[in-house]
Amino acid sequence: MAAVQWRSRGRNYDAELQRCRPEAALVEFGDYHPLKPIMVTDTKTRRGTRKGSTSSSSSSSSSAPADPLSSMLDGTDPLSMFAAASASEAPAMSHSVSAGDLGRKKREKEEEVVGPDFEPWSSKRGEILARFTTTEKLSINLCMGSDKGKAPSPGSAVSEKVRTRLEELDDLEEGSQRELLNLSQQDYANRIEELNQSLKEAWASDQKVRALKIVIQCSKLLSDTSVIQFYPSKFVLITDILDTFGRLVYDRIWTMCSDPRPLPDSFTVDDVNDTAKETCLNWFFKIASIRELLPRLYVEAAILKCNRFLNKSGIQETLPRLTAMIRGIGDPLVAAYTRAYLCRVGMEVAPHLKDSLNRNFFDLLGTFRQISGDSVQNQLVLQRVEVPEYLTLYSPAINWILQCIAYRAPEACKMMDRCKKLGNNALLLNSVMRAFRPEFVAARATDFIGMIKDCDEAGFPKHLLFGSLGRSLACADPPESERLTILNEAWKVVTKVRNPQDYVNCAEIWVEFTCRHFTKREVNTVLADIIKHMTPDRAFEDAYPQLQSVIRKILTYFHDFSLLFSMERFLPFLDMFQKDSVRVEVCRSIMEVFIKHQVEPTRDPVILNAMLHICKTMHDSVNALTLEDEKRSLALLIIGFIRVVSFGRDFEQQLSFCVEARATFCNLEPVLVQLIHTVNQLAMETSAVMRGSHSRKTAAFVRACAAYSFITIPSLSSIFSRLSLYLLSGQVALANQCLSQADAFLKAAVSILPDVPRSISVEGKLRSSESFLLDFINNFLATLLVVPDHPEHGVLYLVRGLLNMVQDYTWEDNSDAKVRVYVSALPLLAAMSQETYLYSIPKVDSNETLYGGDPKFLSEINKLCETLIGQILDHLKALGRDEQSTRRQCALAFSLFGVLLAHGDLRNNKLSQLAVNLWNLSHKHGYCETRISVRTLEYIKHQAHLPDMTHLTDTVQRLALQSRT
Repeated sequence: MAAVQWRSRGRNYDAELQRCRPEAALVEFGDYHPLKPIMVTDTKTRRGTRKGSTSSSSSSSSSAPADPLSSMLDGTDPLSMFAAASASEAPAMSHSVSAGDLGRKKREKEEEVVGPDFEPWSSKRGEILARFTTTEKLSINLCMGSDKGKAPSPGSAVSEKVRTRLEELDDLEEGSQRELLNLSQQDYANRIEELNQSLKEAWASDQKVRALKIVIQCSKLLSDTSVIQFYPSKFVLITDILDTFGRLVYDRIWTMCSDPRPLPDSFTVDDVNDTAKETCLNWFFKIASIRELLPRLYVEAAILKCNRFLNKSGIQETLPRLTAMIRGIGDPLVAAYTRAYLCRVGMEVAPHLKDSLNRNFFDLLGTFRQISGDSVQNQLVLQRVEVPEYLTLYSPAINWILQCIAYRAPEACKMMDRCKKLGNNALLLNSVMRAFRPEFVAARATDFIGMIKDCDEAGFPKHLLFGSLGRSLACADPPESERLTILNEAWKVVTKVRNPQDYVNCAEIWVEFTCRHFTKREVNTVLADIIKHMTPDRAFEDAYPQLQSVIRKILTYFHDFSLLFSMERFLPFLDMFQKDSVRVEVCRSIMEVFIKHQVEPTRDPVILNAMLHICKTMHDSVNALTLEDEKRSLALLIIGFIRVVSFGRDFEQQLSFCVEARATFCNLEPVLVQLIHTVNQLAMETSAVMRGSHSRKTAAFVRACAAYSFITIPSLSSIFSRLSLYLLSGQVALANQCLSQADAFLKAAVSILPDVPRSISVEGKLRSSESFLLDFINNFLATLLVVPDHPEHGVLYLVRGLLNMVQDYTWEDNSDAKVRVYVSALPLLAAMSQETYLYSIPKVDSNETLYGGDPKFLSEINKLCETLIGQILDHLKALGRDEQSTRRQCALAFSLFGVLLAHGDLRNNKLSQLAVNLWNLSHKHGYCETRISVRTLEYIKHQAHLPDMTHLTDTVQRLALQSRT
């Protein structure tokens, strides 16, 4: 390939644009159009008619084509046929519904399980385990019998079988003792979980009696109150085993009933076969033979649901009997939790049987007299437990029982009247407020306050009662006229609590009520009171979770941050968060709410000062050990704040804010990037206000903006951030007629190109930087079209400087990137040689004006183009040694052909011959995509018909398509 003489073809951009616009054409729409709505034909099938006969009506035009989907149906729509058949059969079916089916549906409705509005036990489990803990050592006393008494031989009598099983249970109760002592709370929970697994394994291996032994032994543990503070958690752990056992037994009998056909969910006793009934009865006989009351109660309650297999009134008869049996338990705490478990299984199997639930509750009330008895008091003295602490142990059980009673019960008012008559029973009152619906409690808040006042402070602290009342009032609103009275009455009690932990636990609850219904004055008073109580002896250090909750609740109801920060006590309240991690978390929560709700730009000095302080707190928490994700998260929050700060037309104040922010947030690179974008936007807004004609003052201001960016960009560690910001800031400077500043930005970008690494980390993975660098260079080249040459640096000095840097850059091995840059530079140089440039910047004289088509300028452009083409051709000669390099050679040749076609003057014979040679080279081995080649030829033929492009006719005749053989 001989050297060529480059000459750019002249371009008339306006004429080309006109030719590219589509021609307007009138379209006449007939009856049929592909976008016309399809008219659906309603087909009704009549009984007794032959297949395919239909009665239909349609409003569509007769000239419309047939619907291919409808034609496949032979005139009948299967869905319409089914609907018609169902409609015709419905009357006959309605007459065949038996009275038995109606009764069954009625029973199903009666025995319907509790709805989603009932809070399940599983949601309370974690709270109980977390709340009732101990540091005391625990023990597990298991009585594990020997393995004598295996299943009898097939020839044994039934009485022998029963006797053998009774002996197994006797052996269980009289067998060897195994006691595990000195267990921590976690060890105890692990041991109970091991027993649960042992139960499942024994059941899976068909050792049903062993499984029952495990359940009985675990139930016996519930009689042990030696570590009384842990009893609620022990109840939770052990009843998990009981639930597992009850589920296994029920599923086993269900399976026996499901042979050969599955048993329906709404089955009756008549659907159960004799074998399943016998097995079920056998389980109840086994349980009835347990000697001790407590395990017998718990295990029978666990399989209460199995009564459905025996008779339809089994559950209804069993619940009152079990309720009465609980009266035989002497310890009131053990009895209370036994009643809670019975209510729990009762709600699962028969939530409509409220009588047993009510009887359980009234029996529970009767046991309260035992609390003041010698037995309980001596136990409390022995374990060093105070009465208020002891009473709180009853809360989970009573709360659950009351929740079960109050669920969809119309007699809630009667229950409250009974509480009033009992009087002075704070524990019960507390449970009533926790269990009843918040709307019920809120409507009678004044009555509840009166009942709380009448309670004895010694038995159950009043602040706990007000805490329970506050939880209900946070979910439902009391009458508006009573709200201030309620707050005053409650806060009189809360503010007198001396223990900081008890105080903050209660105050945190009432903060939400205050925020929900009152103004910043009342909230400020509450915050002042909290500061007063929590500051002495640095008590706030032990109450960070509660104080954080206070902040969250305030932010939930106060979204006007000028109002929020005008509270005198809000920022002093924030000062109590002195632990770094907690303080940052609080600041983060404030920032998230601010960004979400502060949609309007602000310049309020109160907001700006407070938010700068909060953002600085987050920024200052960053150190060398901070994770990148954490830095990114904090930076996004600060950026969100910066974006809503606007001083309107006071651009100088906005720039001063950015200067202050740069000094404040210097360790977070994304924030610095945002500040640079903000300042660039500020310069463009100034230009828009001045309509592109700067005064002396605004010209100085936009130069100050450029100086801000020029100073800030070098502090960024990411080289691609620096490159893109240098280019962007240079474009902004050009748009504001700051030519020397634009020149400095672009030269700085060129100067750091050699520092670009060959690989960069993207989402934790190393990737080649080549594609990123090529994108930047193409963008840079597009900008250079409008950048005028510097009078002291020669013609095209920026283009030459960029190409020299590309020449010296160390590219990857077997890379065509450098040559691709050369190919990309040719359209730029061709555009520079035009009399009128494709685009320009108002009030900036580009090279088209500076040189005015000077032949020397055009000669420099042509020489540079020839040099670049020579470099590209040398590279193409070096390729083609193997298949991979041949593919690269074809792609590059076709790319250069496209540039010559679009920007070269192909009237020049040498240039035209070069274009033909490049076409042939790109198609020589058949690697060029045929579809693109065909479309390219069609384009050239189309262009050849234009008046000033007729020379392409000869060229296109020499271009042939070749395929790979």
